[in-house]
Amino acid sequence: MAAGCRIKRNFERPDKELVEAFRGIPVANIDDQCGRIAAVDASIYPLNPKARLLGTAFTVNAPAGDNLLFHKALDMAQPGDVIVLANKGSMSRSLCGEIMSSYAKSRGLAGIIIDGCVRDSYALSQMDFPVYAKGVTPNGPYKNGPGEMNFPVSFAGIIINPGDIIVGDSDGLIAIRPEFARELAEKARAYHAGEEKQLEGIHTRGEWPRPWVDETLEKVGFEFVD
Repeated sequence: MAAGCRIKRNFERPDKELVEAFRGIPVANIDDQCGRIAAVDASIYPLNPKARLLGTAFTVNAPAGDNLLFHKALDMAQPGDVIVLANKGSMSRSLCGEIMSSYAKSRGLAGIIIDGCVRDSYALSQMDFPVYAKGVTPNGPYKNGPGEMNFPVSFAGIIINPGDIIVGDSDGLIAIRPEFARELAEKARAYHAGEEKQLEGIHTRGEWPRPWVDETLEKVGFEFVD
């Protein structure tokens, strides 16, 4: 099997219960529990910010502007998978649009994320199906290959492995290794619950206890000058 022209048919997917543990948790709160350095680069954004993303990574590594393996991935991916298309950050060609996204939705896929461009942006913005991309262009793609499927990919600043749990919302994307997922989900959900209590205090009583601000200023060495 030659590097650069490889298709891996099978890989281990996490249990659905483990994936579902992240449903409803904001990406920001998950990233907060990962040292605040784990999110995908902010250049990747949702075409429809209302569409939440949760699924299992099905990775594709393609040459800039080429979607040959993307088409094969649409047929091979399983319900609940997220097609992760690493395209070197290229802005030259769109890799998919309304037709491919509609087909992905019809097959029960969880979403599409592309380190590159899409087209039919208005149609995608109206679909109840999450598509994330770096940009929009009407220029269509090549279909020449080579490429790799279901091997680790470099995607917008992070490494994504096949089988990683992908979570996305209007803030962005994060990829989670299954071996760390259970503990991370518990911590992120507890952190989110704490933030919800803070918001309740602000909305109902106008209260938000913040002693840490003055404590940190004192620790750093700030002085107040009249």
